[in-house]
Amino acid sequence: METATPVQRRAPRPRADALRNRERIVAAAREMFVEFGAEVPFDEIARRAGVGNATVYRNFPDRDSLAREVVCSVMDRTSEQIESALAEGGDPFEALSRFVHAAADERIGALCPMLSEGFDQNHPDLVAARDRITELVEELMGRARKAGQLRPDVEFGDMMIALSQLTRPLPGTACQGIDRFVHRHVQLLLDGMRAPARSVLPGVAATVEDLQRA
Repeated sequence: METATPVQRRAPRPRADALRNRERIVAAAREMFVEFGAEVPFDEIARRAGVGNATVYRNFPDRDSLAREVVCSVMDRTSEQIESALAEGGDPFEALSRFVHAAADERIGALCPMLSEGFDQNHPDLVAARDRITELVEELMGRARKAGQLRPDVEFGDMMIALSQLTRPLPGTACQGIDRFVHRHVQLLLDGMRAPARSVLPGVAATVEDLQRA
C-alpha cells in the first residue's frame, strides 16, 4: 500500500496593504531614529507611520529587528543607486560624488549609533547588505582612482568615517537646523579627495578591516 506524498503548500504571499504598512513603518522608523535616536518609543513610530501599535509589533517583535530592517533598507537603497551609476558609466568621480551625496541624504551617520555592542552585527541580512555596499563602493573608488581622479592615499574606511561624522546630527536643540549644511560640507570632503593631492595625510588609511574591528 502506497502512502500519499504530502502536498507542499506554498507560503501565502503578504497582502499588498500589509506590505505597504511594513514599508510605512520602516520609513517612519528611519526618520525618527535620525531625529530622536534609536530609543524612540514604538508607539511614536506607529503614530508617525499611521498604523496601530499591534501592526508594528506584528512586523517587528523587538527593537533590534526594526533597527536591522531600517539599516538594511538604507544600505540596499544606496546599493541600487550605486549599481545604476556603475551601469551608466560616465565620469568616475562624478559617479562617486553622487553616491556620497545620496548617502548623506540617508543620514547614515545618524544610523551608526544603532549598530551598538548589543546589536547583532553578524545577522545574515545585515552581513549581506554590508558586503554588497562595500563591494560596490570599492568598485566606484577603484574606477575613480584608476582614472587618476581620486587621490591614491584615500581608502574606503577614510571616506565612510568622514561621511558618518558629517551626517550625524550634533546634540542640542541649537543644532536642529544643521541639516542645511550637510551637502555643503560633504562637497568639501569630496574636493579634498580629488587627485592630485594638495597635502600629505597624517597617519595611515582606514580600510574595510579597520571599520569591522572598530
